[in-house]
Amino acid sequence: MTLKQGAWVMRACSKWLVGGGVLLACAGSVLAEGNPRDPYEGFNRSMFAVNEVVDKYAAKPVAQVYDHVAPLPVKAGFGNFFGNVGDLWIGANSALQGKFADAGVDVGRLLINSTVGIFGLFDVASELGLEKHEEDFGQTMAVWGVGDGGYLFWPVIGPRTARDTAGWAIDSYVDPVWRVRPISTRNSMVALRFVDIRASLLPADKVVEEAALDKYAYIRDAYLQRRRNQIFDGRPPRLED
Repeated sequence: MTLKQGAWVMRACSKWLVGGGVLLACAGSVLAEGNPRDPYEGFNRSMFAVNEVVDKYAAKPVAQVYDHVAPLPVKAGFGNFFGNVGDLWIGANSALQGKFADAGVDVGRLLINSTVGIFGLFDVASELGLEKHEEDFGQTMAVWGVGDGGYLFWPVIGPRTARDTAGWAIDSYVDPVWRVRPISTRNSMVALRFVDIRASLLPADKVVEEAALDKYAYIRDAYLQRRRNQIFDGRPPRLED
């Protein structure tokens, strides 16, 4: 899969989300009772199977080549650059959640890393003690009281809840990488970011394969737990029995 093809896949996934949402809405009245956190499990497992094929024959091989060929400083630089690009939107979400001190840190990180850090290639802000936050619009909606809407699994995009799917769409819309021109450069950047993210997950593959009797359920439960921790900043309230 080339960089241009990778970008095309990401654009196609946006259309997938819309079409998939319609299918889920139509199917909602006939869903059998099951895991209340995973009301669309049949659909999700089908999409998970599709994703496993795409990952096995396209995404993972490209990520492995990238991980093997690219020197560690290059991979770190790419990761820092894309992280820096997202700090402004992270700051906006911090502010929307009422975390104004965090928002100030996020903007400070952007200013420092974009200048002293040479367009974000070096994470100077972290060395100065400015913590990197992980906020997105899905978390913002959760803080505002929007329910998760049930768990979903999308090919290429991966695990989400219905709320996080909507949040992902907003996050993608405001993502400055998608505004880059010419389009060929934008497509290359989108695909490179996707490959970089997939490469960062390679060490987790073996852990999942060895630990999970049911890989789908393992990934679902891990995702939901991680999102809950993110929403409550690592201090989630105790779940009711």
